[in-house]
This record gives sequence, structure tokens and C-alpha cells, in this order.
Amino acid sequence: MEKWIAVRSKPRAEKVAFEQLEKKGIQAYLPLVRQKRKWSDRMKWVELPLLPGYLFAKVELKNSIFVLQTYGVSTVVKFGGEVAVVHESVVKSIRLALEGGYALEPTEYFTKGDEVVVIEGPMKGTKGIVSDVKGEEKLIIKIDALQQAIAVHIETRFLQSAGKKRAPIL
Repeated sequence: MEKWIAVRSKPRAEKVAFEQLEKKGIQAYLPLVRQKRKWSDRMKWVELPLLPGYLFAKVELKNSIFVLQTYGVSTVVKFGGEVAVVHESVVKSIRLALEGGYALEPTEYFTKGDEVVVIEGPMKGTKGIVSDVKGEEKLIIKIDALQQAIAVHIETRFLQSAGKKRAPIL
């Protein structure tokens, strides 16, 4: 049974990897977003990968070696030695959102309990823990001296994992 798998392309070779997979007869999906980029003399619309460095391929897991042997492909993503399977509903959701004109942008992946730091806005530099309060993601700020904590909603784009350096936005 064919399943969607996550594929890592070589640097800036997502489109090449996608085309080569399609040439091999392997169903592939490369979610692209249109962005306006400034060139030296003009502004131009370009299509860039939604998830830089990644695309999806639909194959039987035993045939993932054929994906790996494709020009432009760096690796097949694995967790714990197992090929990373992406649910059909996830690929479908991304496709529908892009076709529907929604503005998608990648964001860092956080789970409950992750230690994070605020990187932008008035709370820049504040450290906290990702939590779930009444079904909504919140940043919990601990005040150890008072043995109290407060919860605040901050968009994930303003957070990064504590101890992880983020590349500057150019």
C-alpha cells in the first residue's frame, strides 16, 4: 500500500527533486507559495517551497530506496530508523489550503512542556513553557520567587526553542 513519505532534497533543489520523482513515475507533492521578491531592478513574483528542503512522495515503504536514488534527493526522513509516514489527510489539508488561497507559512513545531523564549515583541527575551490552558496554547511564565505562574497567548512565530539559535530574518 502506498503511503506519503517525507523527503529531504539537496539544498535549493526541491523543484529538481520533484521533477525527477515525477519522471520516475513516483507521485510527488511539492507545496509552493507565491512570494514577491525584490530584484536589483524590479519586484517579481516567485514560487518558493512552503517547507524549504522538503517535499512528499507517495510510495510503498519497501520502495523508498527508489526515492533515495533520485537526482536532487538528499535523504528520506526517518525517525527511530523508520521511514517518516505523512498522513494522507495532512497532504490533502496542505493542498486544499494552498488551492483555497490561504496564506500558509512554516512555523516552529512546539509541544506541551517545551521550554521556549520570546524572540520578538514587548516580551522579547522572556522564557517560558508551552502549555495548554482551556484548549488554547499558552506560554506559561514561572515566577519562582513567588511560586506563581501566569499564562499568556503569544503567536508561535514569536517563539523559539530555548537554547536553539534562530537564523536572522533577512
